Order: sequence, then structure tokens, then C-alpha cells
Amino acid sequence: MGNGCSNRFMILRNAGWMLILLVLRQPCFSQDTALIRLIQSDEISYDRRANANVQVLTGNIILEHDNIYLYCDTAYLNEVENRVEAMGDVHVESRDTLHLYGKHIWYDGNTKIGEIEREVRLIDDQTTLYSEYLIYNRLTQESYYHDGGRVLSGEKELQSESGYYYVRVKEFAFSRNVTLKDTDYTVRADTMRYNTETEIAYFIGPTHIESEDFYIYCQTGWFDTRNDKSYLGKNSRIHTGDQILAADSIYYEQKTGLGRAFRNITVTDTVQDIVLKGNYSLYSKEQKFSMITDSALAILADREDTLFMHADTLIARFDSAQKARDLLAYHRVKFYRTDIQGMCDSLHNNIADSVLTLYNDPVLWSDENQLTADSIRIWFRNRQIDRMNLHNTSLIISMDDTLRFNQIRGLNMIGYFTENQLQRIRVESNSETIYYVRDEDESLIGVNKAVSGSMWIFVNENKIERIVYIDRPVAVLYPEKDLPEEEKKLRGFNWRENQRPRNKNEIFLWRE
Repeated sequence: MGNGCSNRFMILRNAGWMLILLVLRQPCFSQDTALIRLIQSDEISYDRRANANVQVLTGNIILEHDNIYLYCDTAYLNEVENRVEAMGDVHVESRDTLHLYGKHIWYDGNTKIGEIEREVRLIDDQTTLYSEYLIYNRLTQESYYHDGGRVLSGEKELQSESGYYYVRVKEFAFSRNVTLKDTDYTVRADTMRYNTETEIAYFIGPTHIESEDFYIYCQTGWFDTRNDKSYLGKNSRIHTGDQILAADSIYYEQKTGLGRAFRNITVTDTVQDIVLKGNYSLYSKEQKFSMITDSALAILADREDTLFMHADTLIARFDSAQKARDLLAYHRVKFYRTDIQGMCDSLHNNIADSVLTLYNDPVLWSDENQLTADSIRIWFRNRQIDRMNLHNTSLIISMDDTLRFNQIRGLNMIGYFTENQLQRIRVESNSETIYYVRDEDESLIGVNKAVSGSMWIFVNENKIERIVYIDRPVAVLYPEKDLPEEEKKLRGFNWRENQRPRNKNEIFLWRE
């Protein structure tokens, strides 16, 4: 057999036995190009009139090229162009784990690119790709489809209109109507990468993850399907029960229900109409709480009025049904509602019982009144203030004019409200008052200074209308000039109007 190209050929027949084709026609290729080699065929024919370069192979065919094997029923082998077209039950074997099946394949030994169609299956370890048309590039170790495909990997099923499989790294790149299904959730995306070894899916574009317990949306991120962990970026949000968490980015563990969120965070309770905002959040489904900090803001919505609250840290706690049970605020707490404003070091809002409690140097402003005590508790009914309890060293101050202040002091006080307006106050134990008495034309009559065991104070249109002293009262009406300046203020007097928030934006201002 010489080095030149020959036109000689042989037809060999041997049913049921391996036949070796002795091809005397040897094509000319570079030394680096491997030739497609025939190992077995039941029948070999050659039709010079149809194509002088093509051998027709029939029955139990085995071809080899560069350490891959092709099995089929019928094949057209062009040794001059180093190409083959195979039909029937086509099977390509590359290594022990990679197998390619179909009904029709075109394979180019020079480019190492194969095109296979009809009932296509690509199997690599525990992963199977189904499609009707697939291109496989051996040089780049890539396969791809553009007319729909389905992948089974363990218990997971992935579908898309277009997809690439990178054999070396065992990773798929899907696009257009991508769906990933597992027993517990479904993922829908425009673009997704999925690694069959790590079982991590990467998203680019609008992505939806749904299960019985949660719904997730994002536009970038990844989802560790093996460990049920996800990182969500760009317009991400998580719906769990009645809560919605949205942020620039979110890390969430589905199994433990632990989540962290970063920047532009909004936590919404759709039942209680509570919104928490901030720039860092920690959420635990198991421990039933959500913590938010860094410019933290709570918004308690109401049909008639809305309360805005700021603190260094806000914590919402949930019940077994994942409904907000109470709200805790820690350090430098300040809130605003049109009918009431306040500040303190820490606060507890019992949402279930509609009770708001302020601790550590609290101060409240209600209309013209400033209220202070060691702690203050407010009860709401139908989202309106019903009553208020000032506990220990209680003091109420209201401005008579720019220089004078009406004052009420006692150990404990209970204030009663109607339609958010203070109507009467019960002062208990060690009661004291300083009250500027005026006539009908508002001319000053004098200063009433009184003490008693307890007292009732009645208020009308935010002004003291009547005081009833109980238990050993002592009251003296002084001409203003006869009362020394140091006696015009009760013990603990501190007018803090400069700290009062005048709108919802001023809750972020803290003045000592």
C-alpha cells in the first residue's frame, strides 16, 4: 500500500461476524489528523456512480475516532473528507461515563463536531440530556441545542429552549423559558447555569423560585439546590407566609429559615400593615424574628394615620403562624404620628394586645402636652389611643405661653383619651400642680400651686379645665410676682420641645 491516494476498494460480507475493512484507498491528511476508522460492519458496499469517496456500511457497525466509538445500523463513511453519516440506533461512547444516543448523526473527524437528531440522549454520569437536535464539539467539550431540551440530574428536572453543556466542568448554561423542578420547589428563569456536581444554579435575569413555604424573586444570584441555600441580588425579595423581604441582596437558607439582607431593605407584614426598612437585616423563621438596623425605620400603617419610628435596631417577632406578634426598638428610639410623638431609649409594641411601652427616659408629646416618666405605656383601641399609664416620677408639662408652663407631677398617672384627645388624668400619690389661672379674656390672675394625695385633672381642647384634689389637698393661688422663680417649676422639670419631631423625617434627628 503506497503513500498516494488509491481508488481500489473491497466489499466484504460475513453475517454475524466482525469484518475488518481493508481500505486500499488512503486519503491524504496531515500527521496530526486522526482518521475515522472502521472496526466492524456486517456489509460494506461502494457505489462509484453515487459518490466515489463514500463507503456504505450496513449492520452492527462500529467506528472509532480518536478514542471515541460510534455504533449504528447504517453509515456512509467518506474517508477522503474524514466524515461519516450514521443512522438507525446511533450510540457514541466517549469515556466510560459519557454516552450519546440518537437516530441520525453527522460527524466530521477534522473538526470533531457531531450533529445528532431525533430522540437524542446525552448521558454523563447521573445526568441525562434529552433533545431532538444536538451539536457536540469534542475539541471544546461542549454540546448545545436551540430547539428545546430537558435534563434529568438526580431528582431534578431542567428544561429550556436553548442550552449548552460544558463536559469538562459538568455545567449547563440554559436560556429562554428555563425551568428547574425538584420535589420541594420550582425555579423559572430567563437564563440559568447549573453545575451537576455542585448542584448550584446561577441566575441572570428575572428568576422565580416557588414552594409551598416560600416564593423568591431576583434578577441575579445563585441557588444551592443540594443544601437549599440561595444568594439573591438585584431587586430580590422573599415571600414567607404574610411577610415579604425585599433588598438589594439577600442570603437565605431554606432549610433553617435563616436569612440576611443588605441595603435598601423592606420587610412587610401584609396582615398587620407593618413595614420595616433599613440597610441590614437578619431573619430567622425558626426563632420567629426579623431584625433590622442601619437607618432602621418602622412604619405602622393605619387608614386614618400612620406611625413612623426610627431606632438603632428594630426587631419584629412572629407567632407560630408567622404573623407579627410584637415589635421591639432599641436605642435612640424616636417616632412620629400626627396626634402623638415620642422618644426613648427602648420600646416594646405588643401588636397582638395593641399596647406600646416606652422605657428609659421616655418622653411623649400629645398636642400641647409633654409627658415624661420612668416608663410610659399606651393602650390602643381600634388603632386610636385609649389610655396611657405614666409609671414612677410622672410629669406632664404644657406651655401656657412662651415663659410660663402648667405642670402636673405625681408618682403614677393614668390618662384617658377620646378620639385621640386627652380628656382626663388620674394622678396617684404625691400629686403636685402648678397651674396659671386666667380669666375669660386670658388675663393672668395668678399661679395656683397645690399638693394632695391624688387628684383628677379634666382637659378640654388640650387645656386644663378643672382640677379635683383628693386626700388632704393644700392649694395656694399666688400672684405671679409673689412666687419665686425657683418655685415655678416642679422637681424634674425639663422642657424638651426642641427634641420633638415635627414630621416623619425628623425622627432621624437626635438632639440631646
